[in-house]
Amino acid sequence: MFDNISFANPDFFWLFLLLPLAIVWYIFKQKEQTASLRISSAKGFTYNSILPKLKPGLFILHLLALGAIIVALARPQTEDISTRTKTTKGIDIVMAIDVSSSMLARDLKPNRLSALKEVAADFIKQRPNDRIGLVAYAGEGYTKTPITTDKAIVLNALSEISYGQLDDGTAIGMGLATSVNRLKDSKAKSKIIILLTDGVNNTGFIEPQTASELALEFGIKTYTIGLGTNGNALTPISYNADGSFRFGMRQVEIDEELLKDIANTTGGRYFRATDNESLEEIYDEINKLEKTEVEEFKYYRYEEKYRLWVLLAGGLLLLEWILRNTLFRSFV
Repeated sequence: MFDNISFANPDFFWLFLLLPLAIVWYIFKQKEQTASLRISSAKGFTYNSILPKLKPGLFILHLLALGAIIVALARPQTEDISTRTKTTKGIDIVMAIDVSSSMLARDLKPNRLSALKEVAADFIKQRPNDRIGLVAYAGEGYTKTPITTDKAIVLNALSEISYGQLDDGTAIGMGLATSVNRLKDSKAKSKIIILLTDGVNNTGFIEPQTASELALEFGIKTYTIGLGTNGNALTPISYNADGSFRFGMRQVEIDEELLKDIANTTGGRYFRATDNESLEEIYDEINKLEKTEVEEFKYYRYEEKYRLWVLLAGGLLLLEWILRNTLFRSFV
């Protein structure tokens, strides 16, 4: 009966303190009303009815009725809560991913690109209220998926990103400019690009500085990530006869000054990821920096349950009155 029950007037439960007082009053009253008669023998006065022993039951019915009335005064009710969320400040995000051959380097496990895709997938899943798009770039850039709220589409597109879909090279300016193009018409309150690369801009007909100025003009903040260990990494250096890569140790070269300049120009930040753990921490940090404001509305519906207790109290009092005027009439 008390599952999922709350009380609108719980202060009335203090009235339960009256019940022990009522019991004490009843005991003293019974002693005062009990008469005694001294006789030499009880022979001839034997009465086998059990009703006199049950007479205190009338008082118990009174107590139970009083308890039910107190519960009714406390107004028991069930509470049904429904919620509705509304995104009050949406964020549009484009993730620009370097897919050049150097992203197959094995200083991250199993390689840079696979590690990035795993971390990026977790990041996407943690942004349920934002629109997210993907841009892939190497020697040129292209839109893998436009900004959308359908995370299943984005995650599927992310899983399909691989090396070999574009001419090799690192066109940072092209990747950034393509991302800006996807966001420039967005009406979102906040627009950001997360641009990741593991190299130096070495191709493309749009300079990174020009692309960053475009981002600034359209109010797009850019977070840049340099990916690669400090030192040498096992990197593709040539092809084997069967077309597979031959790996060799090569110095990791990242144009950190360029990435810092892009971030500073657009109001973002630059990060350096040297292993899987630091890459995860960077995306966690960006996730915290770019919070979507979500307004939650709660609707409460109460259903009063005091009527049942009023009926119970009335029923107990009615039962007590009937018994008092029928079975116990000679003993009252």
